Amino acid sequence: EVQLVESGGGLVQPGGSLRLSCAASGFTFGTYEMSWVRQAPGKGPEWVSGINSGGGRTYYADSVKGRFTISRDNAKNTLYLQMNSLKPEDTAVYYCARGLYGRLGRGQGTQVTVSS
Repeated sequence: EVQLVESGGGLVQPGGSLRLSCAASGFTFGTYEMSWVRQAPGKGPEWVSGINSGGGRTYYADSVKGRFTISRDNAKNTLYLQMNSLKPEDTAVYYCARGLYGRLGRGQGTQVTVSS
């Protein structure tokens, strides 16, 4: 069974940082492109970032470019998202997903709230 379990969300002040993690199991993690997708209250899903299977190529939405960094550790079957300079508009549930654009299934999500 494919499992993607996100962690690391929480409440942070504007300008702060968080690091999200996603523990993957039930599939050969190192052979899949992976991504992060978020969904803000009352809005549709928004692709945030993607990474190729080896970790050498990364892609970002314009809204997070320069502030977020996606990475992965294939030995630990774990995907990460380092989020810096957070803004209130980054508030959303963040989902770890399989596939470069998250179209192959996602986890349950972790809430990120940016507020003073």
